[in-house]
Amino acid sequence: MSRNYNVIPTSPLQKGATFHKPCQSLPEKVTPDQPAALVMTDFTIVTAYTIFPLETIEAARAKMIHRGVRMLLVVDDQNHILGLITSSDLTSEKPMQVVQTQGIRHSDVMVKDIMTPRERLEVLCMENLQGAHVGDIVTTLKAHGRQHALVVERVQDRSQILRGMFSVSQISRQLGSQVETVGR
Repeated sequence: MSRNYNVIPTSPLQKGATFHKPCQSLPEKVTPDQPAALVMTDFTIVTAYTIFPLETIEAARAKMIHRGVRMLLVVDDQNHILGLITSSDLTSEKPMQVVQTQGIRHSDVMVKDIMTPRERLEVLCMENLQGAHVGDIVTTLKAHGRQHALVVERVQDRSQILRGMFSVSQISRQLGSQVETVGR
């Protein structure tokens, strides 16, 4: 016995149509004593923004501005994380050092030339965040002189998958006061 299926009506896509963008709803205000999860950008809810290593730093700057972020994950074509690049990297002396050492124009500096490579990245593990508070995250970021902290979880084969990140600028907004750290 076969079933008859119907043709579903179609219509043209209207000019100006847009699309849904995942949005994590973080609380507007937090205190240092509240759970750390309240200030973590969770990549199971929102998309992590990425860039390829052979893109220019101007492309990275444009992506950051367009997305309203200060950090991009640098990935290969299989989405393996190769490193990260921050807005601080773009405004540091790194690009000029590359221009001088390689004898190239500023517009030719690539993400790979100034990114922080994966080998130099340290991460927090989700399992260590159980019971952690916002104040613990602030203290950790200050101790390491970081603007961002990546968070991983372990999958069954014990490999890591990037779960989220903490950002000093996000935490500062939610705390209602500027958190000062040194570094990238």
